[in-house]
Amino acid sequence: MGHAKFSEEDFYAAARAIAAGQGPAAVTVASISARLKSPTGSFYHRFASLEILLGELWLRAVLDFQGGMAAARDAGDALAAALHTPAWARNNLDQARLLLLYDRRDFVSGEWPKQLRERVAEMTKRMDAASPRWARMIFGKDGREEVRLAQFLISELPVAVVRQHLVRGEKPPPLVDEIIRTTYAAIVADYQPRKSRTRGPRRQ
Repeated sequence: MGHAKFSEEDFYAAARAIAAGQGPAAVTVASISARLKSPTGSFYHRFASLEILLGELWLRAVLDFQGGMAAARDAGDALAAALHTPAWARNNLDQARLLLLYDRRDFVSGEWPKQLRERVAEMTKRMDAASPRWARMIFGKDGREEVRLAQFLISELPVAVVRQHLVRGEKPPPLVDEIIRTTYAAIVADYQPRKSRTRGPRRQ
């Protein structure tokens, strides 16, 4: 019995390349099949629907990205978490483009396929819990201001400075890391004096 000419990974790789280059809307059974030069029946032999492939494609990118964030969290290194975005983007340019240039609704617009729903829920739960943990790590507390600043430092700032390079299809240059480091240090340094100013005068 011969081996199948195309594996599931071949289909994922083709879909990833199309999504990164042209956007998720360009990923169709026909476009994947054309890229692989395979019959459309080969796709449906492996996937029940295009939505399942697209959902899995997005989830794979998220989980791969989160792996580095989890390593930084376990090491207690919030700056490393902030610098993870450009580092990951350099090593995973296609995945970074589809994850950071598009919304997950661009991949699956309605309800997620049943076989992926539980994994999406678990991933969402982890993401929701992340900001308070980073806030406690950076500022020692997870009040509203600290959580907002942590979200900016760990997520919003790195994505903002990386995005313009991803739009151009290029790897983020080292300058991106310097911008993140400098901004991170400035905000963390400014936080302590501001916190101390909010305290009332000491009683004698």
